[in-house]
Amino acid sequence: MKYIIIGAVAGGASAAARLRRMDESAEIVIFEKGDYISYANCGLPYYIGDVITDRNKLFVQTAASFHRRFAIDVRVTTEVTEIDAAAKTVTARNLRTGQVFQEAYDKLLLAPGAQPVRPPLRGIELDGIFTLRNVSDTDHIKAFAAQKQSGHAVIVGAGFIGLEMAENLHRLGMSVTIVEMGNQILAPLDFPMAAMVQQHLRAKGIHLKLGMGVSGFSKTDDGLNVHLASGISIPANIVILSIGVRPDTRLAAAAGLELGPARGISVNAFLQTSNPDIYAVGDAVEFANPITGHPTNTYLAGPANKQGRISADNMVFGNVKEYGGSINTAIVQVFDLTVGVVGIAAKNAAALGIAHVTAITHSGSHAGYYPNAQQLSISIVFDPTNRRLMGAQVVGRDGADKRLDVLAMVIRNKGTIDDLAAFEHAYAPPYSSAKDPVNMAGFVAENMLAGLLHVVPWDITAGITADDMLIDVRNPEEFATGSIPGAVNIPVDDLRQNLKHLPMDKRLIIFCQVGLRGYLAQRILVQHGFKSVHNISGGYTVWQACEAETSLLAS
Repeated sequence: MKYIIIGAVAGGASAAARLRRMDESAEIVIFEKGDYISYANCGLPYYIGDVITDRNKLFVQTAASFHRRFAIDVRVTTEVTEIDAAAKTVTARNLRTGQVFQEAYDKLLLAPGAQPVRPPLRGIELDGIFTLRNVSDTDHIKAFAAQKQSGHAVIVGAGFIGLEMAENLHRLGMSVTIVEMGNQILAPLDFPMAAMVQQHLRAKGIHLKLGMGVSGFSKTDDGLNVHLASGISIPANIVILSIGVRPDTRLAAAAGLELGPARGISVNAFLQTSNPDIYAVGDAVEFANPITGHPTNTYLAGPANKQGRISADNMVFGNVKEYGGSINTAIVQVFDLTVGVVGIAAKNAAALGIAHVTAITHSGSHAGYYPNAQQLSISIVFDPTNRRLMGAQVVGRDGADKRLDVLAMVIRNKGTIDDLAAFEHAYAPPYSSAKDPVNMAGFVAENMLAGLLHVVPWDITAGITADDMLIDVRNPEEFATGSIPGAVNIPVDDLRQNLKHLPMDKRLIIFCQVGLRGYLAQRILVQHGFKSVHNISGGYTVWQACEAETSLLAS
């Protein structure tokens, strides 16, 4: 049996190694148009920022070591230009020698990855404008940035790679501006969580230009000008385009393989394309989202590696393993914060017409009496009918990653908010509290569905009328440092003594710093006969971040 694999980074290299482990006698050929195989794509920004100082550590395997260990014919700097699905051959060209040749296969695996988006903007080909997708891109950026360490970098696009590049160029001593067409960073996040991260970025000295598109670039005596659609220009010594990627489907389309509505290569549960002898994995494919059922892509190394393993088994043994899709679990370091997301956001559920409820909680990363506990914010999205957890977002410092992994497992297993409440964790004061932040998210969600807690979003305050009363139930010292305009301060501990001063005929909107005291106040009021009592989701913490970011966006 002869297998050909096109692409040798995450999915392709993983499939090749698995193929050899499953079939020692097979002939396996890998074509990779780049210079390197099996490298740590996700580590590239950190090599640029000198967090990773040894370039060799980026490479899991080299072509030579891969050949020695797995007896696989690895052909780098060789681009496959055509697939003849009927004849079961590929045509390839050696990019160094120019030699063109054909190779036959029994089974073919496509792992071509994705292409960086480079819109046809004026001046986009100027020197000093880069995309980051592979090791060669990294080398060029690192060499260029080394000459501009006291200069100004502009990052176009505020996705995961854009934020990582912003931090790492800032670490090199550069002034950094992020330009993003959307009204927030990190599109997978809902706005309240993104707003907290944006506040952190601004505090670190990163300049954010949100809701602004780039119209073009021009050369100056000492660098570039980045022209925005609003008419302003930003000087730059280096520009990183992090606008996004799209599936590289050129070979697949030319070979007559079916593409899907998400613009990826359409595969079945066995990662088999519309041609039974051709499989596909990684950034180039699309599949049904396990939560929504809608076609989707994922551009993550974890799913690509798993797909490579599954596709290899299916090519050798005949479609024995199904791929269950990806719930898009992703995480990024943003200076002192860890930001994670899994599943669907509330805004995605709303756009798809999916019934959902959102709960935002703020808890300590570990026991509050143990030193250095930090705030950990969790937002969950769940179905109010079957209680299934559909999405989660985590923003915090210590322990944010492990909470995200727990939430991802619950979503992966189609679990519910009750599973969060029942989750039994390893507890000692340095690591958690007796009630873990995951438990707290579940408790709040249960209270909401039981009718014990009625929440309203942060922007409810924009529509307050004379029929509403806004009550800040924090301590007077907290109230004095800032509050929502128009709020009356009645600390929760003094609430029972002030019931006679509160109007029964008005809607009472309660808030505290993070939501807990607001919940306590709501329970007191409801049980004393007040009919319309609502707690601002996430408390003053969320309102303050969202209000600040909304004001900056409007200006």
